Amino acid sequence: MPSRWLVLASLSSISLLLYFLFLLFTLQIKSPLLLLSPSNSPISLDTAPRPKTVQFSLLIGILTRPDSYDRRHFLRLIYGIQSSPIAEIHVKFVFCNLTKNEQRIFVALEILRFDDIIILNCTENMNSGKTYAYFSSLTQILPRRYDYVMKADDDVFIRLIPLASSLGPLPRTDMYYGFVIPCASQNPFVEYMSGMGFVLSWDLVQWIRESSIPANNTYGPEDKTVGKWLKMGNKAKNRFSNKPAMYDYPGTNGKCSHELISETIAVHRLKRWDQWLDVLTFFNVTKTLKPSEMYHL
Repeated sequence: MPSRWLVLASLSSISLLLYFLFLLFTLQIKSPLLLLSPSNSPISLDTAPRPKTVQFSLLIGILTRPDSYDRRHFLRLIYGIQSSPIAEIHVKFVFCNLTKNEQRIFVALEILRFDDIIILNCTENMNSGKTYAYFSSLTQILPRRYDYVMKADDDVFIRLIPLASSLGPLPRTDMYYGFVIPCASQNPFVEYMSGMGFVLSWDLVQWIRESSIPANNTYGPEDKTVGKWLKMGNKAKNRFSNKPAMYDYPGTNGKCSHELISETIAVHRLKRWDQWLDVLTFFNVTKTLKPSEMYHL
């Protein structure tokens, strides 16, 4: 067991170095989300023609911090090997204004390489308006609209195919989706959706931008605050709580946690590398790896 922890610690310590080597020397495409062209070469979702089977579009904004370089690189790997045949899904990393000279260089490299970062005009925070800045900015800064917008944490593993399948039959307007709090409840109207990852339809994103209700109530726990906005504005009449498919990692948060299950959409509170390893192993995320003379695992 001690040797395993030493290995995990070593991996974490060199991840930042590997991350920048990856930025500088990889020759693959910009977008972390891939499709295959008819010639089986990867193409970016941003430029690929929309398949006829696509039913809706989804923006996933992962709220993180500028200095979390290794976490962003890791999540690019996680979501770069996933796609859904029924949804056009874009993943972006979201944080507030840069404050260090090294951030301005390193983050600029990320933008040049991946073009998957949104920098909000705010001071980095957890419960002082960052989520409001995110939702209220989108209609002004994005070059397009999406059917749905998701806010997600950077310690959650989201399985895109099950997520898209669960969203497919739902309304495209006045819609609020996630994991309802309190943990034991199945009633999506009782309180609010957990900050692990919740989805709003585009019209609600527009309402957040235009209404004085969110603008005047930006402080407090971000997930609870969003629920408060919607209640005060008599919004989100279409609400859906997806339990047990969304949950916290086993043993981390009382009734919000349960064992890993095959129908999972999202697992939250993955704070340590061994927890990520457990989850990725359970879902066999590398099962599509093809044999090759160039490597052996």
